[in-house]
Formats: sequence, C-alpha cells, structure tokens
Amino acid sequence: MSAHLTDQAFKTLPLNLALQAGLAQAGFEFCTPIQAQALPLLLKGTDVAGQAQTGTGKTIAFLLATFQRLLETPPADNWDGKQPRALILAPTRELAIQIMKDAKLLNSEAGLRITIAHGGKDYQKQRDAITEGCDVLVGTPGRLLDYHKQHVFSLKHVAAVVLDEADRMFDLGFIKDVRYFLRRVPKPDQRLGMLFSATLSYKVTELAYEHMNNPQKVQVEPEKMMGDRIEESVYYPSNDEKIPLLLALIKRLEPERGIIFVNTKHVADKVWGYLEGNGYKASLLSGDVPQKKRESLLQHFQDGEFPFLVATDVAARGLHIPAVTHVFNFDLPQDVEDYVHRTGRTARAGASGVAISFACEEFVFSLPDIETYIKHKLPVASTTDEMLLEPSAPVKREKKPAHPRGPNNESGKRRRPRRNRNEQKAEPAKMNSHANKQ
Repeated sequence: MSAHLTDQAFKTLPLNLALQAGLAQAGFEFCTPIQAQALPLLLKGTDVAGQAQTGTGKTIAFLLATFQRLLETPPADNWDGKQPRALILAPTRELAIQIMKDAKLLNSEAGLRITIAHGGKDYQKQRDAITEGCDVLVGTPGRLLDYHKQHVFSLKHVAAVVLDEADRMFDLGFIKDVRYFLRRVPKPDQRLGMLFSATLSYKVTELAYEHMNNPQKVQVEPEKMMGDRIEESVYYPSNDEKIPLLLALIKRLEPERGIIFVNTKHVADKVWGYLEGNGYKASLLSGDVPQKKRESLLQHFQDGEFPFLVATDVAARGLHIPAVTHVFNFDLPQDVEDYVHRTGRTARAGASGVAISFACEEFVFSLPDIETYIKHKLPVASTTDEMLLEPSAPVKREKKPAHPRGPNNESGKRRRPRRNRNEQKAEPAKMNSHANKQ
C-alpha cells in the first residue's frame, strides 16, 4: 500500500452504490488520512472543519459527502428541480476547475447535474447552464455573487455547503462575499457544512463556529503533510549569490518539473530572465497575467513543454499541478503559512519531492517563525557545496507599452486630458473588477 494511504478502504464506508461504482472506476481503493478522518463523521451528518492542503485528498472527501447527502436525502416538496442543492465555494478559478474535474470523475454513475461558475470568461454560457438547472454548483465567490444578485439561482434548497481553502478566502479579500452566501443558505442544522483550510487559524475557526452546526475539527498537521516524502533544506546565500546558486542547483539536480517561488513580480521577471538566458526554458506566473494566457501556460507546464515555472504566491494559490519534483523558495515567504502552501506543490498524491529554500540577507528573518510553525528545523546546506559560476546575461521580457500611440493622437497633435470623464469611467470598472479577477 502507498505510504500516503491508510488501511481504511472506501468499500467499508456506507456510501451510495453509485458512488462506490464511481470510486472503483476512478481507481480509488483506500482513503488518505484526511479522508479516513473526515468521511465517517460527514456520512453520519456531522459538520467538519478540516485542516488539509491541496494534494491530501480533501476534495474527494467533501465531494463524496456532498454527493451522498444529495443521493440519500430527498429534496423538499416545493423544489422546482432546477435550484442547486449543494454549494461549493473555492477562492480561485484554478481550484474551482480542479474540483469540477474530480466531481465529474466521482459522478460517473451517480448522474448528478454539476455546474461551474468562475470569472474570466464564459459569462453568458455559465449563466445559461445554471438557469437550465443543477444539483451541485461549484464556483468562485465573485461570479456567483453576481449571478445570485440577478436572481439566476436560489439558495433556499441547499442541503450541503463546502468552503474550500477558507484561509485563502480571507487572504484574497473574498470573506465578505462568503458570509453573504452563508447567511442566505438554510440554517446550519438544516444542512451539512464542510470547511477546509491549510491552517485552522483563529479567524477561520471563528467562521466555522459562526456558520456551521457544532463542527468537529479534523487535522492533518503540517509536518505530516510534508512528512518524510519531502527532502527539505535551506541555504544561506548573500543576495548576490542567489541567482548563481539557483543555476548551480538546477544544473546539478536536473529537475524534471520545478516551481520557483518569489515574493514580488519584479524578482519574478529577474529570475525568469536569468533562467531563459542560461538555457532553461521557463514560464512566468504573476498576478497580472491574463486568465486565458494563464491557463495556457499552466497547461504547457503540466504537459512538460518547459520544466520551470516562476511564480508569486498570489498567482500560485489554489493551483493543482501534478508531478512537481522540486520547489525552490528563491525568496523565503514572509507569511509562515505560505511555506506550507509552497512546499505542498511537490510530493503530491504519495510521490516524493525536494523543497529548497534560500534564507538570504533580506528574508532570513522569516526562518525562525517558519521553523516554529512546521515544528522542525530545516537541514542546512552550504553554498560552498555548489559550483557557483558566473551566469550568462538575462533575457529581457518584451513588455507592451501601456499606451501604444503614446500621449499623441494619430495626427501627431497632443491630446488634452479629460480628467473628469476618465475618473467617472474608472469607477464602474473598479467595482466590477472584484468578480472578474477570480
């Protein structure tokens, strides 16, 4: 049996036969720790607040519990057959899309109608799909809030609610929207409630107890999430040594697929440039990458078309990328929880992985807090062990000018600024950006 699985078999759980058939078709036989702890409680109708990050199997746990609730509990007599009976909220488009993929996998025999709604594209298509009717509605808060305020769907018949990556809802500023939904679904004792988060901080726990029915805590500790499957180490380079050290490590380790985490977009540009300039194909994922391009480059990365992804934390939240062999913390995260999120990109689904951190002059002060949080010291490696070579010059990214025609119009005459009109136009765009950014 794989080391990341327990001896709890899915077939021993009181799951609907259609779900058992879906699990068998998908090749799922034994539970992961979070599944083994959460599912027996959820299947008895107990709300659960679970600590688990992506890659631990939490998605399968809450989908099984949600589907079971809908299959085993008849809808109310006044249900029109169209309104959702389950609501699953995710902080990012990527995570919502991944949940949808797993839902389709488990739903192969159950025949539930599952619909997704997220910002960035397909506004009318998603709206029409919800209007046609669904049993399970998966989505990001901004887009769903937009549709709900237009009365596209009702929350009156929701029998199961899932809040995934609750800590990220706070980080990304969506918690007000989340509370909007939690206050409009049936009362906690009339539905099954599930909350999952990489950390059960005070604010997340408070949210759980406010909007759930006496939830039971289920925790997979951070060190167990990483465990022995991730080989961790920390280097202490000077700021000037970071690029040569990164290139030396890449040359020696030859990662099949690596993510390099940085703290700012400026540093992301710099690292990407040096990788490309020294013969390593890479892509850049930062907060300003348009959604269509973002999805395209992630697919290319997953398909192995280039081995490296340089990413900021904001851009990488909620990503599900299989088979990442190495994670490099080029900049140590300033938020200790981000260390767990970053490191969790590797060694997923029982695989092993490597996580290397640079404790440089600028970010070394984050290290004690990280080690306190993960409850172990990071093994120290020395820069003298690596052959630090002078890197080749970096490649410069091509940037489109903000105003292609410059301040002048086509006739060459300078335009007069129309400040008031522009300011008036800017305000609605600012208001709408909340839904579209998700």
